Amino acid sequence: MRRRAAIQAFMFSTGIENSVPTIDGGRTRVDEMEVCGHYERWREDFELTKSMGIGFLRYGPPIHRTWLGPGKYDWEFADITFAELRRLGIIPIVDLCHFGLPDWLGNFQNGDFPELFAVYSEAFAARFPWVQLYTPVNEMFICAMFSAQYGWWNEQLSDDTSFVTALKHIVRANVLAMRAILMRRADAIFIQSESSEYFHAENPSAIKTAELLNSKRFLSLDLNYGRRVDSEMYEYLFDNGMTREEYHFFIDNRLKQHCIMGNDYYRTNEHRVHGDGTTSASGEVFGYDEITRQYYHRYGLPVMHTETNLNEGPLGTEPSDWLWKQWANVLRVRNDGVPIVGFTWYSLTDQVDWDTALRERNGRVNPLGLFDLDRKIRKVGEEYKRLIAAWCNVLPTQSVCLKVPVLSIEEFGTRHARELEAEAREFLNRPQTTASLHEHG
Repeated sequence: MRRRAAIQAFMFSTGIENSVPTIDGGRTRVDEMEVCGHYERWREDFELTKSMGIGFLRYGPPIHRTWLGPGKYDWEFADITFAELRRLGIIPIVDLCHFGLPDWLGNFQNGDFPELFAVYSEAFAARFPWVQLYTPVNEMFICAMFSAQYGWWNEQLSDDTSFVTALKHIVRANVLAMRAILMRRADAIFIQSESSEYFHAENPSAIKTAELLNSKRFLSLDLNYGRRVDSEMYEYLFDNGMTREEYHFFIDNRLKQHCIMGNDYYRTNEHRVHGDGTTSASGEVFGYDEITRQYYHRYGLPVMHTETNLNEGPLGTEPSDWLWKQWANVLRVRNDGVPIVGFTWYSLTDQVDWDTALRERNGRVNPLGLFDLDRKIRKVGEEYKRLIAAWCNVLPTQSVCLKVPVLSIEEFGTRHARELEAEAREFLNRPQTTASLHEHG
């Protein structure tokens, strides 16, 4: 397949969060779209996105309201919202599963989830063939950790076997969804929005634990990209229920050429490991640039900064200062030769109850959006708008790192687009060598 300049301009993005985990033993649904008013104000939210000069939006239909059962869907809300995005020329990065499942599927311990989710993903791709960019499952590692290691969401379990079970189901669902979407659109591109983590040893007795945790943080992407896991993690996975057949399913996938490694970075992404094996937040120590280089060197994929934010505090300038710092890190990564293709302030509006990681329904507004929940622009929104205006024409990616180019909405259905999809399908169907199947990233 011929390589082409992939993305004509840097992908400035925001998001409208569609998190829907359950808490209270599955009895309570936390729906961020609902508590943030998006169901009523979606037209306004899209207009605000457009007014910012933002061309890309992390967005997806609420899975629990859309996917009603095997082969049973309610597309009404998706139809009207995606039609409006298309009309406005905003390119969606479609987030199909964000931290929760419909009630009828239960939770991430359900082994039926991966295959069923692939069918749902293909149904979406068939209904919206003009959509090219996807995050099938958001933050796979965090979803598995919070649901089955920390006991906070969904199955609310707290042991290694439950974590490995959730992780293998979540990543398998993501891989099968990618395959299913590619059956409908061979030039689809997948942006794996994943939390980028690092664990710092506080003292010598914490070194071994920190090393293990720094291997564990890569598990979701190792499996997703078909990279052999570190030796300690190989034993960990098999000790906690993964079978040889399950492991080789991941090793034998070959969809990396369709992927952008999206990584998320917050102040809470770095951790301090204590001598007794416990961890606590360390705050920013390495920062986005150093940790992103670690992930890039491991996987060798183009990168997009897919999430960051900070609460507005007493000074009122905290988010703006954080935005500047994150952007400086993005430029540093780019200048160091990492092919970084986009940046995201997440999300468009303030969120609710993330101060307790959605473990409680307190109705507490977290002031970290570009706009508040009355849809009034925050200072960080004004700064982001200025940043986009200043840099949008300065940072064309001029990248040949993507084997599949990102197309504008207007290009869908054109002769050029059809030719590119035909090339993508030819490349997708090309036999792979054993070496390429088992590459180490």
